Amino acid sequence: MGTTNYVSLSLATALERSLDLAAHNMANASTAGFKASQPLLEAVDPTNSGDDTQAVNYVQDKGIYVDMSQGTFVPTGNPLDVAVNGEFFFGYEAPGGETAYGRDGRLTLNTDGQLVTMGGSPVVDISGAAITIPAETGTQVTIANDGTITDRDGGTVGRIGLFSVDNPSLLEPIGNGLFLAGGTQAEQTENGTISQGYIEQSNVQPVVEMINLMDIQRAYERAVQLMRDENDLTKQAIERLGRVL
Repeated sequence: MGTTNYVSLSLATALERSLDLAAHNMANASTAGFKASQPLLEAVDPTNSGDDTQAVNYVQDKGIYVDMSQGTFVPTGNPLDVAVNGEFFFGYEAPGGETAYGRDGRLTLNTDGQLVTMGGSPVVDISGAAITIPAETGTQVTIANDGTITDRDGGTVGRIGLFSVDNPSLLEPIGNGLFLAGGTQAEQTENGTISQGYIEQSNVQPVVEMINLMDIQRAYERAVQLMRDENDLTKQAIERLGRVL
């Protein structure tokens, strides 16, 4: 395989990852609190020559980064809906007993009175335990900026936990907008603030992502065409050598 094929193959492989991420972003353009992910690509000189004018660079997939820019806050009038300001996360009970993280604040109460997401994941408090709202209180609650939940009489029934994550790009998605800490660290924080009666929209820009999808597709087609052209040239060279011999 010639150098052109190796370069084109490395590009095509990286573009596949880019296409997957762009498609995932598009699929979650209407998911509350969703944060778009983008690929981290790097040009690599396999010879380590340090000569930028002569080196043949391959494309290496270095991972992803999460765009933590805040989405638009939309009022809902639902007292259980909450949105977090800043680069912080809510905590949720994951199926395996671990704490998961996300920013989807569309909350409701399950049959046990626990405060849960629309997907059924319990929201945890500042100590990591599920939050239970007394049956007599129901949805008639007030949620302060620090996450403290009070009933109609001013009694405290719980406090929504907020967490800071060292490196959001290392979070591992588990579906329904939830992430495990993975290779990063998450700690409870007092810095974030919560807005009651709002949800945060996804920060995905559908038009931009659609254009990105088309650009990726065209770049992928060019990379594949380069490999085909290289293969055709090799085939022609072999055929000519065969005729001479």
